[in-house]
Amino acid sequence: MIQLYRKTALIEGVSYLILLFIAMPLKYFFNIPEAVKYFGWIHGILFLAFFVCLVIASIKYRWSLIRIALYLLGSVLPFIPFLLDKKLEQEYPK
Repeated sequence: MIQLYRKTALIEGVSYLILLFIAMPLKYFFNIPEAVKYFGWIHGILFLAFFVCLVIASIKYRWSLIRIALYLLGSVLPFIPFLLDKKLEQEYPK
C-alpha cells in the first residue's frame, strides 16, 4: 500500500506543478483558459485518488493525525510531496 500511496502522491505533485507553472501562466499570460480547465480536472481527480490512498495508508500504518495533516498540507505546497516521498522511502524501504 505504501508504494501505491507514494506513486499517487508523486503523480499528484507533478500534476500540481503542471497546473501552477504551465496551465495557469497559459491562462493568465496567453489567454488560453482551456489549459487550466483540463489540467484542473486532471489534478482534481488525482488529488481525490491521493486522498483515498492517504486515508487507507494512514489506517493501515496507524499514522498520527499530525502526520496526516502534514501530508495534506504538503499536497498543496509545491515541491513538498517530493521531499515527503524521500522520508517515506527511508522509513518504508521496498
